[in-house]
Amino acid sequence: TTTTTTTTPEMSLSNTGQTPKLHGGNITLQTIQTPTQPHHRRTKIICTIGPASWSHQGIGQLLDAGANVLRFNFSHGDHEGHGKVLERVRQVAEEKSRNIAVLLDTKGPEIRTGFFANGASKIDLVKGETLTLTTDYHFRGDNKMLACSYPQLATSVTPGQEILVADGSLVLTVLTTDETSGHVQCRIENNASIGERKNMNLPGVTVELPTFTEKDVKDIVDFGIARKVDMIAASFIRTAQDVRNLKKLLNDNGGSHIKIISKIENQQGLQNFEEILVETDAVMVARGDLGMEIPAQKVFLAQKYMIRLCNLAGKPVITATQMLESMINNPRPTRAECSDVANAVYDGTDAVMLSGETANGPYFVNAIQVMARTCCEAEQSRNYNLLYQSIKNSVLLKYGKISVGESVASSAVKTAIDVNAKLIVVLSAWGKMARYVAKFRPQVSAIMLSPNLIAARQASGLLLGMHSVQVDSFDKSEELIDELNYELIESKSMAAGDKIVIIGGKMAGSMNEKLQITQLQDSAKPHGRFVKGGMEKHGFFFNRGLLLSFGSVGKP
Repeated sequence: TTTTTTTTPEMSLSNTGQTPKLHGGNITLQTIQTPTQPHHRRTKIICTIGPASWSHQGIGQLLDAGANVLRFNFSHGDHEGHGKVLERVRQVAEEKSRNIAVLLDTKGPEIRTGFFANGASKIDLVKGETLTLTTDYHFRGDNKMLACSYPQLATSVTPGQEILVADGSLVLTVLTTDETSGHVQCRIENNASIGERKNMNLPGVTVELPTFTEKDVKDIVDFGIARKVDMIAASFIRTAQDVRNLKKLLNDNGGSHIKIISKIENQQGLQNFEEILVETDAVMVARGDLGMEIPAQKVFLAQKYMIRLCNLAGKPVITATQMLESMINNPRPTRAECSDVANAVYDGTDAVMLSGETANGPYFVNAIQVMARTCCEAEQSRNYNLLYQSIKNSVLLKYGKISVGESVASSAVKTAIDVNAKLIVVLSAWGKMARYVAKFRPQVSAIMLSPNLIAARQASGLLLGMHSVQVDSFDKSEELIDELNYELIESKSMAAGDKIVIIGGKMAGSMNEKLQITQLQDSAKPHGRFVKGGMEKHGFFFNRGLLLSFGSVGKP
């Protein structure tokens, strides 16, 4: 009798055809002892701007430390306040000749507790006592009855279910529900003191909420579109239709160029993730609220699941929430936090995000520096040949084929490995070819040349390893390459004789999805093709000193 053993592709021999080996074999004692080389970081860093950092000086420090995107959190503040901060951001960016992408993060449709009676600022709740939730949001509550903003609460939960309040600091267990009165009686599971209007999570419940609130619409249209933000992070995306609704809102109001980042922070969004991924431009793994919706020990699995699918789809993914949380109050992180950042890089994240660390903490510069160095260490300890092969094989297994553009980008990344090229140059009108290159995770940095201001800023802000230079057009593309050659040598980023791989998309002038290899020459010269006018004249800055760097990372 002959027994045939069938294995799935991922359980068979490694993608390089060699016997599978235990992960981490390329990390040696020398890897640990070698000083961090932080200047060619590829993972992007998103920094939330807030009271600690929104001064003129603070914004400058954010940019100098290496922020790629500044996040404006519209759960707080108003248009006037955010507008003044945005003006300062653009002023500082001009002073420093720095390109910084701007992200508007919506408040989103949330379930919250209500207000208190008698002007109380907080209520004290005692373990074992009973608390009644009412859907009458006009009710002024106390430690016996509390209002809830979700009208369908009594019909959505059942006895035995948990309700989490204030980021899980208060746990309630449902005892009874009364659909007629809208009351839900709960047992208090822990002692807690809470303030007004705290967030509520209903784990396991499919909630019926709109895609965006009236406030979200005003924030998106009257601020985001009007003030030309680059990206919108849409909170509590639950279905693909939510993304389509947001696309329509943007298209109908002149904001079709704005990239949509779908925040996955509830169980419904996780269940519908593959359909959402088809529609969205990018994804944020929002681990805070997600950890309220699914068991905490499952969050890292959800992170890996979503990042992997984003990698296969070639769409940028951001890992967010509590990455360096202790640095809100401390100048040094915990070792576990650094491991969290590094593991996100190993998982395949394109960007990592800082929230309270840069919005509210006095050590926001330290936080960026720690994050940048940790990302670099993780990046520099990867096997990029194996990574490339793994991504390409996994894409083929999932989709059955790759597009012509992906094939060219894939070849460019592999060629850079084979010939030991120092840089990949992408001529891309709207950033699509640049996204393809980032998809295959090159070991070296890449520069996108584009005449499109918006695409240039979005790519430099979010695409893994991508820098951008705005050019006047794609006419005579050989002049663009010669001028880049000149700038690379003048900036001492590279030297004569170094190899670069060049690819172009369909709209890149005379280059039509082609690939070529060239060596840098001392004879290169400028042709006046790079846009260097800055914010007032063109909106994009050219900074020779930061051609292949995102800024200083300071002392270890």
